[in-house]
Amino acid sequence: MSGRARPLAAAVLLVLAASPVSAQNEPITSPQDARCRDEARDHVFTAPNPSGLSPYALGAELYHACMKRLGAEQDETPRRR
Repeated sequence: MSGRARPLAAAVLLVLAASPVSAQNEPITSPQDARCRDEARDHVFTAPNPSGLSPYALGAELYHACMKRLGAEQDETPRRR
């Protein structure tokens, strides 16, 4: 490799290694986690997508909605009483 190509190749590998795809390789932590991963994977191409999200972003949205529905994940915004 030339002098400029090697740092570029290293940067590309670093970006790919740190990409969101690597988040899919995290171990399953609970039965709810496994169920929601399966549900998101099964519905990512058939769920309505009016926002035009990427399949990864839509899958994450489906996963988090499932986790909230099952009570395994809290809402991000605190509620006032």
